[in-house]
Amino acid sequence: MSINVVNKIDNFVKVRHLLISVSDKSGLDEFVPALLNSNSQIKIFSTGGTFQKIKTILGDQSAECLNQVSDYTGQPETQGGLVKTLDFKIYLGLLTETYNEAHQNDLKRTNAVTIDMVVVNLYPFRETIAKPGVTVEEARGNIDIGGPCMIRASAKNYIRVGSVVDPSDYSGVIAEMNKHDGMLSLEMRYRLAQKAFAHTAEYDRTIASFLESLDYENIKQSYGN
Repeated sequence: MSINVVNKIDNFVKVRHLLISVSDKSGLDEFVPALLNSNSQIKIFSTGGTFQKIKTILGDQSAECLNQVSDYTGQPETQGGLVKTLDFKIYLGLLTETYNEAHQNDLKRTNAVTIDMVVVNLYPFRETIAKPGVTVEEARGNIDIGGPCMIRASAKNYIRVGSVVDPSDYSGVIAEMNKHDGMLSLEMRYRLAQKAFAHTAEYDRTIASFLESLDYENIKQSYGN
C-alpha cells in the first residue's frame, strides 16, 4: 500500500462546508448562528434529529444553508438511522488533500465537496449501560458506527479539517473563526484532532469493557438460544 506524503498544506483553512451530527445537542442554539455569523456562505450537512434541531434554530435561514446528508449523497437513511453518513461522497469530502490532483479529480468526478469541519459526538453508550436493568440489546443499539468513522477521518486529515467532538470547544472554535475571517488554523485543527482520537479511544474502551463483563450464557439466553 502506498501512502500519500503531504509536503504542502495551508496554515489557515476557510470553513465552507461542515457536517453536524450530534447526540448531545447542548450549545447548538448559540454555536450554529455563530458559525453563520463568521461566514454567511457556510453550508451545513446534517442528519436526523440534529437536522431538525438546526432547522428550528435557523428558521427561514435554514433554506439557504442547511442540507440533509441523504439529499447530498442520494442515499436515504436506513430504518432506525442504521446507515446515514457511511457514504463515499462524505469520506471523499473528509479525506481529500488540497494539493493532491488525483483527490481533486475524484471530487469533480463524483460532484462532491470538501468538508472542512465535522461536529460529531457519539451515541450515549456509557449513559445507557449505567441505567439499572439495561439489556444487551439496548447497549448494542447504542454502539455508534458512523460517528467514530467521521471523527477519525476528519481527525486524520487535520491538515485540512477540524474535528469537533466536545461542545465545550464551540466557543474557542467560533473565537478563532471570528478572528481569522471564518478560518481555522493548523494549530487549532491539530489540537482538535488530539482530542478527537482520545474521545474515540475512550468510547471503544468503554464498549470493550462492557462486553468483557458479560456472561456468554446470558448473552445466548437473551436471544432465545
